[in-house]
Amino acid sequence: MTLINSIASWLMKKRMHQIELFLKYPLDVQRDTLIKLVKAAKDTSWGKEYGYTEIRDPEQFRKRIPLQDYNSLKPYIEKIKKGEQQILWPGEIRWFAKSSGTSGDKSKFIPLSTESLEECHFKGGKDMLSIYCSNFPETRLFTGKSLTLSGSLRNTGEWMRGFEGDLSALIVQNLPLLAELARTPSAEIALLENWEEKIDKIAQATASENVTSMAGVPSWMLLLLKHILHFHGKTNIHEVWPNLEVFFHGGVNFNPYQTHFDQIIDRSKVFYLETYNASEGFFGIQDQKTEKDLLLMLDYGIYYEFIPHGGEKNDKVIGLDEVKTGRDYAMVISTNAGLWRYQVGDTVRFTSIDPFRIKISGRTKMFINAFGEELMIHNAEDAIKIACDKTRSSVIEFTGGPWFDESKAGGAHEWIIEFDETPENPEYFKEVYDNALKSLNSDYEAKRFNDMILGPPRVHLAPKGTFYRWMKSQEKLGGQFKVPRLSNNRIILENILSLLS
Repeated sequence: MTLINSIASWLMKKRMHQIELFLKYPLDVQRDTLIKLVKAAKDTSWGKEYGYTEIRDPEQFRKRIPLQDYNSLKPYIEKIKKGEQQILWPGEIRWFAKSSGTSGDKSKFIPLSTESLEECHFKGGKDMLSIYCSNFPETRLFTGKSLTLSGSLRNTGEWMRGFEGDLSALIVQNLPLLAELARTPSAEIALLENWEEKIDKIAQATASENVTSMAGVPSWMLLLLKHILHFHGKTNIHEVWPNLEVFFHGGVNFNPYQTHFDQIIDRSKVFYLETYNASEGFFGIQDQKTEKDLLLMLDYGIYYEFIPHGGEKNDKVIGLDEVKTGRDYAMVISTNAGLWRYQVGDTVRFTSIDPFRIKISGRTKMFINAFGEELMIHNAEDAIKIACDKTRSSVIEFTGGPWFDESKAGGAHEWIIEFDETPENPEYFKEVYDNALKSLNSDYEAKRFNDMILGPPRVHLAPKGTFYRWMKSQEKLGGQFKVPRLSNNRIILENILSLLS
C-alpha cells in the first residue's frame, strides 16, 4: 500500500503542472474553451438554430445567444429525456442530474454528457486530490479508501437507456474501475434508495475498512457518522478510522456544522477542504491551507460569464477579463453538456483575480439552504396558497429562515406568518404547509424524511400589523419595498420575533 500511495501521490502532483497552465494564462484558456465548445456543438439542433458556424469570438457569442435559465432550456432537455440526440450537445446523453432550484418545477433535470462527467466532474474529483497532495506532501491518503456518500438513481421512465438521480449517484454509477476500488461502500450499497437501510449497511461495510478520506454534503455526512458511532458504540470517529485525514465537502455552508463535527472528530487530525460542485458543473476547489477561498477551475469545459449583481438593469454581461474583487456577480456558464449561457442562480464574489478565486456569496433569488434543502421563494409561496385553500385562511405576510438545533445536527425552518383570516386549527395549517413543501421541492422532502435533518416547521402567528411595524422600523415603508420572505440566516427572523415578545 505504501508503494501505491507513492505512485498515486506522484500522479496527483503531476496534474498540478496543468493547473499551473491555466493559472498563468487564464484568459487564453477560457477563450480556447469557448471556441472548442462552439465548434463541438455546431451541428446540433441548438448550434444550427443560433448559427454556431459563424461564431469566432466571445463578443459574437454574447450577441448571438440570449441568456438562458432552466425554463428556457427545458423544452430542449425534455426532448433529450425522451431519447432524441444532437439537441444541445453532440453524442448520446443518457444521464440527468436531478436537482431542486429556481425553476417552477419540483425538480430540475440537468443533462450530463460523457465529456461533462469525464472532463469536468471526474477531473474535479482528481484535482481536489491533487491540490490536497500538493499542500500535504506527506499524505498517506492512498493507503486507504475514501468514504463517499451518494444519493440514488432510477430510469427516467421516458427512455429506457436514460437515468436520472442525484449527481453523486450518477458519478458513482460511472466511476472508472480503479476509482471504484479506492472508495467505500460498494456501489450496490451506495446507490440504495432507502436512507435508513443505506446507513445501516454502510456502518457494517465500512467498519473494517481503512478510511483515510470522506466526501459528501456536511448535513448528510454528519448524520451518517453519528449513526456509525452509535452502531459501533464509539464516541469519536478516530476510534473507527484512526487514519482519517481529510473531509472533502460542499453543497451547503459548512460553518453551522463545524462545531458538530468537532464533537466527534479531532480537528487537529483532519483537514476540511471545500469544493464548489453543482449539478451544472464542478466550479471551484479550496487550494490553500488557511484560506477557504475557492480557486475557479478554468479547464473543465466550462466557459464563464458574469452579471454584476445588485447593479443597474442595463449592466452588461462580462467575461473573466472584466471582473473586480469585492463585488458580487451572478454566474453564467456554457458547458460541455450543452448548457448555453445558463444562469446558475448562484452569486459569487471574487477575492482575487491573480489567480481567480471566489467565495459563494448567495443566490440570485430568495432561498433557504441551511441544510441542503434548496427551498426557493416560489416553493414557499405556492405552499402557503395550498395551505390557505385547505384551511380556509388567508395570509397577509410571512417570512422564514433556518432554526438550528444546538443539541443535534440539524434543525427546522422557522416561520412568522401574519394572517388576515386565521385558520381554525393552526396546527393543521402547519401540517398542510409542511406537506405542500414536500410535494413542491424534492430536496426539502428528502431532508424532512423521518425528521433526520429537518424537523417539522416552527410557526409563529403574528398579530395583525406586525410586518407593517417592522417595515416602519426599518424605514422601508413604500411600494418599492417588500418583506424578504426567505432568508438563509436569522437576522430578519430575530428582528421580527423581537416585536412579538
